[in-house]
Amino acid sequence: MAMSHEIFMRAAIEEAKIGMQTGGLPIGSVIVHRNQILGRGHNQRVQKGSPVLHGEMDALENAKRQPAIVYQESVLYTTLSPCPMCSGAILLYKIPVVVIGENKTFMGEENLLRSRGVQVIVLQDDECYQLMQQFIAANPTLWNEDIGVRGDHA
Repeated sequence: MAMSHEIFMRAAIEEAKIGMQTGGLPIGSVIVHRNQILGRGHNQRVQKGSPVLHGEMDALENAKRQPAIVYQESVLYTTLSPCPMCSGAILLYKIPVVVIGENKTFMGEENLLRSRGVQVIVLQDDECYQLMQQFIAANPTLWNEDIGVRGDHA
């Protein structure tokens, strides 16, 4: 892992841990512009009862409104491969680089991002993977809800 990737992925992992400690999923994200973190976030679907507050969306929200050029010069770090919704936001704001902690647990829209010119870097970080595996083992229903798998009450 390159030094800057390591520093910023650590920040995303810390966000993932906050998400898990506060009753949600351990998925964290940070948005970095010119080696400065603009926004940090973690999955807060459970905590805030939100259908859209995935880690990437929370980080974007916490980065506040930025000029288009800032997004176009930024890097998004996320502990898990981004879902279609989060990938759509990455494409909308033309974020050129996405660094993913791991994609073994869930393969998001990496091919879509690449097809649209986004540089996708997958680290296969063991800590990111272990956080997700521990969470899924303890909370399979919540995990399935988060990724849109039909539950018993659907």
